[in-house]
Amino acid sequence: MKWSEHIWQRITPHYQSILNMPFIKELSEGALPQEKFRFYMAQDSLYLEHFGRTLSLIAAKIPDLTDVLAYMRFAESTIVVENALHESYFKDFGVTDKGVLEPACHHYIHFLRSTAALESVEIATAAVLPCFWIYREVGNYIYQNQNTNNNPYEKWIATYAGEEFSAAVDHAIAICDKMAENTTEEIRQKMTEAFIMSTRLEYHFWEAAYELKTWK
Repeated sequence: MKWSEHIWQRITPHYQSILNMPFIKELSEGALPQEKFRFYMAQDSLYLEHFGRTLSLIAAKIPDLTDVLAYMRFAESTIVVENALHESYFKDFGVTDKGVLEPACHHYIHFLRSTAALESVEIATAAVLPCFWIYREVGNYIYQNQNTNNNPYEKWIATYAGEEFSAAVDHAIAICDKMAENTTEEIRQKMTEAFIMSTRLEYHFWEAAYELKTWK
């Protein structure tokens, strides 16, 4: 069994919890209050700025030059393509100020950046993988279950359920599998722990948007 197959089995209950979240259900129905979506978009835009830099940091540590190029493209896509989507949404929904990193976003991105900086490259690639993989699966789920009658969030849904994004996710999974296969059992275990932690932080990111959680 590949590492990716094993880890998906491990996080299936966490993934199901994400699908059952009010944020996901109301987003797919087009019923999510715009205030909550604006909060989400602002935080996600801030997150992606840091995520792109984290991917660049990982690229610098990868030994295989082909995989280096892949992570550089991931970083470019994150910063340019996805931020362009957010900017269009800022106009559509009247977001004028991204604000600051609120607790859930701050926790998540600093976990990723510290892992990328201080842990082995194998662990770092596992830590960032849920942002690719879970977003694709959630995007596909929403796309298949969405209310298509004037859903205001249709553009976001289409992006994460698209073929181009899916191909990038498959590539990121393949890189992790290759690294897991060629490392020690101890490192594989730490890869698993990092993936699970990021999966939990994905949940809390969406939860924070739905509950509008800010610094006290």
